[in-house]
Amino acid sequence: MSGHKCSYPWDLQDRYTQDKSVVNKMQQKYWETKQAFIKATGKKEDEHVVASDADLDAKLELFHSIQRTCLDLSKAIVLYQKRICFLSQEENELGKFLRSQGFQDKTRAGKMMQATGKALCFSSQQRLALRNPLCRFHQEVETFRHRAISDTWLTVNRMEQCRTEYRGALLWMKDVSQELDPDLYKQMEKFRKR
Repeated sequence: MSGHKCSYPWDLQDRYTQDKSVVNKMQQKYWETKQAFIKATGKKEDEHVVASDADLDAKLELFHSIQRTCLDLSKAIVLYQKRICFLSQEENELGKFLRSQGFQDKTRAGKMMQATGKALCFSSQQRLALRNPLCRFHQEVETFRHRAISDTWLTVNRMEQCRTEYRGALLWMKDVSQELDPDLYKQMEKFRKR
């Protein structure tokens, strides 16, 4: 997929008559670099170009939100698993302690400690049973994060590169059209050949 070629205005011309000289390639790189510089420095871009990308930018913001949420969800699941294991271990130890103390105490209080200890041990086992579904859920979130989000991230990067090239081409067209005198045939030909 790294050989993906973007289409921008000078690619839309008749590809057989297109002049791919060193000068044209240098001009193309200049305008792409200028657009990348504008984007990096945060300079104001043409409001119409920015407005035309508003829908795309909203979708990109949604993608970044999903990306952050998946990472946060993954961290929360790991933390939840650790806390469940710790709580289950503490609950089990308390249950064992109450049961052992209940066996030593032959009064009614001892029987209540035994019953409470047994219930706590059972509860800790039930709590540990949550770990398997949580592990499966964590695995699915990580799979989604590593596959779907990574693939989408690569596509977004290629799209951003194409958008930079396209906006560079628009800058070039704007610059050339401002200098263009339609009365002079040679300048019109120069515009057509690019």
